[in-house]
Amino acid sequence: MAFQSSVQAYQTNAVTTATPAELTLMLYNGAIKFLKQAKMSIKGKKYDKAHESLIRVQDILNELIVTLDRSYPISEQFLAMYDYMLRRTIEANVKKDTSILDEVEQFFTGFRDTWKQAMALAKSQGQGEQI
Repeated sequence: MAFQSSVQAYQTNAVTTATPAELTLMLYNGAIKFLKQAKMSIKGKKYDKAHESLIRVQDILNELIVTLDRSYPISEQFLAMYDYMLRRTIEANVKKDTSILDEVEQFFTGFRDTWKQAMALAKSQGQGEQI
C-alpha cells in the first residue's frame, strides 16, 4: 500500500512539474498504453476492461483537442486528425475491433515519435519551451 501511494505521488509530481511539451508526450504515451491494454482485453474477451481503456483513450484525445493551440495554421490539421482518431476509437469500442485500434495506435506512435524529435531539436537549439 505504501509503495502504491509513493508511485501515485511520483506520478502526480511528474505531471505537475512537467512542461507543456512533456505533458503532450505523456498524453501520447498514455494513449498508446491504454490502446495496448484495450487490445489485450478484447483478445481476452474482457470487454468491460477494454471499454474502460478506450474511454481513457477518448479522454486523452478530448484533452489534446481542447488544449490545441489554434494560433498555428497546422492546428487545423491536428484537430482533424484527433477528431478522426476519436471517431475511430469510439467505433472500435462499439465493434470491439482491434484492427481499428491498430490504426489509431499507429497514428499515436507517429505523433509521439515526431514529438520526441521536435522536443530534442528544440532543446538542442535552446528553445526548449517553444514547441
